[in-house]
Amino acid sequence: MNIDQADAAELAALREAFAVDDGGESALGWEAVRAFEAEHGVILPEPYRTFVAEISDGSFQGPPEYGLVGLAELPSDWDDNGTERDLAKPFPLTEQWLWEEEDRSYEDPEAVIEQVLNHGSVVLGTDGCAMNWHLVVTGPQRGRIWLVTDVGAMPFGAGSGHTASAPGFAGWVAHWAAGEGWFDAA
Repeated sequence: MNIDQADAAELAALREAFAVDDGGESALGWEAVRAFEAEHGVILPEPYRTFVAEISDGSFQGPPEYGLVGLAELPSDWDDNGTERDLAKPFPLTEQWLWEEEDRSYEDPEAVIEQVLNHGSVVLGTDGCAMNWHLVVTGPQRGRIWLVTDVGAMPFGAGSGHTASAPGFAGWVAHWAAGEGWFDAA
């Protein structure tokens, strides 16, 4: 997974996966992507960065279940509780945490949950019922996809224990395009 330079094969696979969309008309263009990055103090990881600049800024067809939201958007069922999202602050987790089941030694677990929801990631979309997919843009998990729900957060990709698919945006889309279930680890 190269998050600093777009891979031609990954971009070709992304174009193919989203071929039924608008032929690139919704793509933001490089000027808009750079403006978003400057406003939020981040550099988006590849190949997502090139995807929104050249291929599509969102998609009605998914992934996830209710479609891929645009770069500066949130799913329609997003509950922000008035909390400001800060993409420049690091995403706080490096391993799965099911806060409904596991005690962690965080001094303030509620604050960490707020950080998981609002720091260091762009929200890609929802599978409904407070199950949102995030692309981490800041911190040690930069470039990785995470499923964040109302009961916990877990990484997507090989090594997560849930799937053998490649981590990152291209692996996540390829997994969806192949019609695989999100949790297909043997």
